[in-house]
Amino acid sequence: MPTRRQEKVARVVKEAVSNAIANHLNDPRIEGFVSVTRVDMAADLRNADVYISIFGKDDAAQNRTFTAISHAKSRIQSLVARKLQSKFCPVLHFYRDEKLKKTLETMKLIDQAVGKTEKKDLEAKETGQ
Repeated sequence: MPTRRQEKVARVVKEAVSNAIANHLNDPRIEGFVSVTRVDMAADLRNADVYISIFGKDDAAQNRTFTAISHAKSRIQSLVARKLQSKFCPVLHFYRDEKLKKTLETMKLIDQAVGKTEKKDLEAKETGQ
């Protein structure tokens, strides 16, 4: 279970990374909607796992965006270091977060199943009358 200090540093890192991606990176490969979903801090606060969710046109565009963000890691880390009131800045490790995409796909499947059930119920009522 993360300590209060880990949670506080994770929150600052999340805000700083989000700000850096949105406002300080001028890479044309970054397109679509990029969101930092969560940051997991190591117990010693020297490493941070940053999970990013990317919504773009297609998988190729999403991969290009993630590659561009990964290549800008040192720039993002320097911007994070400016925001932290700490002796050292955690090393950032970027990962793609697919949970949100899977959740949206699951919700879409549920909506389709409900629609089919409602259609069958409506057909059953029409044939029953």
